[in-house]
Order: sequence, then structure tokens, then C-alpha cells
Amino acid sequence: MSEIRHNWTKQEIKAVYGQPLLPLVLQAANVHSKNHVFGEVQISSLLSIKTGGCSEDCAYCPQAARYNTGVQVQSLMKTSEVVSAAVAAKAGGASRFCMGAAWREVRDNSDFDRVIEMVKAVNEMDMEVCCTLGMINEHQAARLAEAGLYAYNHNVDTSEEHYSEVITTRTYDDRLNTLSNVRKAGISVCSGGIIGLGEKEEDRIGMLMTLANLPQHPESVPINTLVPVAGTPLSENDKVPFDELVRMIATARIMMPQSAVRLSAGRLALSVAEQAMCFMAGANSIFAGDKLLTTPNPGFSSDMEMFKLLGLTPKAAFADVKEKSEQNVMEHEPA
Repeated sequence: MSEIRHNWTKQEIKAVYGQPLLPLVLQAANVHSKNHVFGEVQISSLLSIKTGGCSEDCAYCPQAARYNTGVQVQSLMKTSEVVSAAVAAKAGGASRFCMGAAWREVRDNSDFDRVIEMVKAVNEMDMEVCCTLGMINEHQAARLAEAGLYAYNHNVDTSEEHYSEVITTRTYDDRLNTLSNVRKAGISVCSGGIIGLGEKEEDRIGMLMTLANLPQHPESVPINTLVPVAGTPLSENDKVPFDELVRMIATARIMMPQSAVRLSAGRLALSVAEQAMCFMAGANSIFAGDKLLTTPNPGFSSDMEMFKLLGLTPKAAFADVKEKSEQNVMEHEPA
């Protein structure tokens, strides 16, 4: 196992990040093989359970009410509809089912009560249940945990220094407070960011430093590349070069050895060969299914073809929990 650190400096990260690409990928692959089953990839599915009409001004997001992006506002789905989607996702190979609602923050009302119902229903299907609902307080996090929520996604998006260039309707500390509330409730933390937001290299380094220097590393670290959407302020941003994505994945893998590093938004633009290099660099989780909330994504069938070609195997649900339980038993068995 690799050393788990929470005291990374920007200089140290820059030294890792700035290596020539192939030596960096090799280092990351070595770290990955020591901490994970090489070639085992978690498949997650993401469903938008409440779409559009969000009051936030995230410059990349087509669901912000203030931007004219053509996204149709849809109210919160029925629990039965969500369960049907979860059944289809599980049949397609997903072991984690994530539900996303375009809210700034969770409110204690009937909609949240319905989300609690959804969490309970999907949890009974032997799938890892994840939610991304915006900001939540300690009491709300505790309710979600009691309902059986496995993970909560709340990305930091970028560095603290660049954050106000992307979002002004909440602060970086708001993001970190939600992550703290999730952790206190005993829920697995999923937090990463997006590259291609007009940030500099030091912002990418700063984002990784924020995540790696949390008191406990996020169990999942999504690395997204911007999918420009017409009508948003970042619609004209340049495509992120492939090598920069690989560099981010590899650096995240080295800094957070035991976390799942998720190859997330933007994957549709990657060839199978490019995705293979991302897996070599330490990515061991993907989102599968035709959509990531409102943006296109590879379907289950094409991903299964890629898995077969590359020799990848889907990771079983709750595998990390079972592994930790087995380790605890071994550590406490008499010699």
C-alpha cells in the first residue's frame, strides 16, 4: 500500500504533475496496482431526478435558470420512475446509481422526503446509492445516511483562487462545509472537479491539493472535462487536450492512492485508445449510460465492448466495504 498524505505542497504537486507524460503514467500505474485490482473498474449510472431551473450561476452548467440552453425544466421524478431507471442501470452493469437534482441546496420539504424514499428504494436493490443535490446541512446528511445513502457527490470544481471566476452564487467554503457534513454523517465522499473552465495549471494543482489535503481523502474523485453547452458563458472554451486529462488523472492517482479516480464528463469525445491510457494512468471508475444529467455520454453497450477489448472487469457493489471488513478481521485475529 502507498503512503497516505494530507500535507501536499504546491511545489511537490507541480513536480509530480510536470513530469514527462509516459514516466508520469508509469508511476501512477505502479501506485494503482499496489492499491487496487488492476483492470477492475466501477461502473456508475447518473440520473437527473430534477432537471433545470437552478438559481446558481455555475458558468459551465446548462441547468442554470439564467442561461438559455434549451434544457427543459422538469419537476422531481416519481419514485417508481427512478426505481425503473435503477433497474435498467443495474441490468446494464452499473453497481452504483447516482441521483442528481438541480438544486442550490436541499430544503426540508416534501421533495426531500421523496428523495429519502428513492434512496431507500434503490438501496434495497443491492446497489451503492449516491446523490448530488447541492448543499446539505448536518441534519439532512444524517437523514440521508439513515435512509441508506452510500455516497454523496459535491465537487469543488476548481481551485479556491479560480472559483469566483466560475461561480458567484456560493463560496468555496460552502462547498467544503457540505463535504464536512457528509463526512460527519458517515457517508462516502465523492468530490472532484472540472478542467477546461479557463483555469491555469496552478489552479488544477490547487484543486488537487484541496482534495488530497482534506482530513480524509474522498473515496471517489471525478475528473471531468468541460462539455461546452451553447448558451452558457463557457460555451466557446477550447477543448481540453487529451494529454492534460491523462496528466490530471495520473497526478490524482499518485496523490490519493486508495481513492477511486473517475473518468467522468467528456468521455464521449475520447477514443477507446485514449480511454485505455486513462485507465493505465489510474482511472478505475466511469459513468455509463446515454446521459450525464443533461449531456451525452457513451451507452452501456459500447462500454461493455470496450471492457471486453481492454480486458477490464466491472467492480461489484460494496466491494470496498467488504474488503475493509475482511482486513479488520485479519488484523484482529489472534496470531
